[in-house]
Amino acid sequence: MGKANRRKFSKAFKREAVQLFRSSGKNLSQVARELGIGSSVLGAWVAMVDAEEKTGLTPDEIEELKRLRKENARLQIEVEILGKATAFFANRNR
Repeated sequence: MGKANRRKFSKAFKREAVQLFRSSGKNLSQVARELGIGSSVLGAWVAMVDAEEKTGLTPDEIEELKRLRKENARLQIEVEILGKATAFFANRNR
């Protein structure tokens, strides 16, 4: 119900908002109020920018990396199972 009215902000705007917060000397709630957004939204943007700066990856790249690691783990398990099945059937046919 609330998602229909949800506003979208560009990544550039989010980064500028975080920069404004960091350079203003004001607290998170004050800056969020001035920008017309919730303090939890600005807090999430700060966390996003911190993660980008820490890892050098964008949030999309971080999500893709998580997805690929999960897929890799699943594929490793499948390879292990197939190896065991191959050995089982090879020994069975002797």
